[in-house]
Amino acid sequence: MSFKPFRDVLPSGLRVVTVETPHLHTALLAVYVRTGSRHETVANNGVSHFLEHLFFRGSDGWPDTVKMNAAVEEVGGNLNGATTRDHGYYYTPLHPSHLRVGMDVIGDMLTRPRLTDMEVERQIILEEMLDEVDDKGRDIDLDNLSKRILFPEHPLALKIAGTRESVQALTHEQVREHFARHYVAGNMVVTAAGRVRHSEVLALAERAFAHLPRGVASSEAPPPVIGPGPHFHFVLHDESQTEFKLTFRAVPEQHEDYPALQILRRLLDDGLSSRLPFEIVEKRGLAYSVHAGLDTYHDTGLFEIEAASAPEKASQVVAESLRVLAALCDEEVGAEELNRAKRRHRMLLEFSQDSPGELAGWFGGTELFRTPETFSHRADLVDRQTAAQVRDAARRYFTRENLLVVAVGQKKGLKALEKVVAEAGLPSSAPSAVSAGRHG
Repeated sequence: MSFKPFRDVLPSGLRVVTVETPHLHTALLAVYVRTGSRHETVANNGVSHFLEHLFFRGSDGWPDTVKMNAAVEEVGGNLNGATTRDHGYYYTPLHPSHLRVGMDVIGDMLTRPRLTDMEVERQIILEEMLDEVDDKGRDIDLDNLSKRILFPEHPLALKIAGTRESVQALTHEQVREHFARHYVAGNMVVTAAGRVRHSEVLALAERAFAHLPRGVASSEAPPPVIGPGPHFHFVLHDESQTEFKLTFRAVPEQHEDYPALQILRRLLDDGLSSRLPFEIVEKRGLAYSVHAGLDTYHDTGLFEIEAASAPEKASQVVAESLRVLAALCDEEVGAEELNRAKRRHRMLLEFSQDSPGELAGWFGGTELFRTPETFSHRADLVDRQTAAQVRDAARRYFTRENLLVVAVGQKKGLKALEKVVAEAGLPSSAPSAVSAGRHG
């Protein structure tokens, strides 16, 4: 193994993950925190993302943001942050000999933020949110739309950035309250990966996060299960293409079915030789691209297929996607194709060992929710999957009742698209077929 991971817990309860990778010439520092839109309410929706923006407005130790950024950039870094539905993270690449600079800056940002210039950041966020809506303010973001249907009356349905109304109403008190509740030792993981030394990382983390208060990890309510589908939701939007997403409720990474789902994902979309790009793009020219992916949380998961096409071709793309899925349910995949997917999976895991960012996410980001497994263990789990297990997993998750299709585009082709979803030729997990529910 070309790297060595360490996991430590400081007296404060702060977890520190170090991944020594001496063969690399770079380092990456990342701090993960278990808070996102899933930890919000309708009243304060968007506060996690708002707080992320405010951290970059300076801290007690670095009130001048130009100097704060310059200090990190001078040692090869670039301060960044991101907020997701279930966590946030702050990171920078660094020259390995200057880890202290990055640790001191990010540590001060996250423990002693000034939280100033709220009105300026509010306007920036409102501008940023325009990408998700049309000129009438209606949501046209496929991810937001699908989550709202999949997780009704649950925080996973909340938008990461919030709504225009919730962001406009957020107060300084709400921001400070969210910061005090979630930015505590038990809810964060400090991670350093690359050409770093375990002992140095521990000492730097203890020093940089000395002001971090004690506290426990955030918790989440389990997501609900919606009624049987297929479900269809359409938003009229006058664009040249219709965008659509097919979603199937699946399982989290630690579930016994997940390795088979990883193989299914690679069979469907892992280069131009895989099934969806070949059948839809290369063979029929129905779309420019099509993508399949797994979106996972610690307690659930989603299998998603996304594409865009001319409005009159949308029903054909969805129909062809469903046909390809049905084939995986009907017949076992051949040995050559299955082994190619397994080899690709193992190789790409090996490639990850050359990326401090991948290593930090695997060992540090996962640590927020559970103990991460090794790369080799994950590869072995996938390698042990048989063709029958892969087919059985396809039958369990690619069912009519488990199908949601969300589309955004012109009205042209809508009737044909509705018909394709209603008649989806997938296995049924119930004794009788269920008619498509339309959400408008």
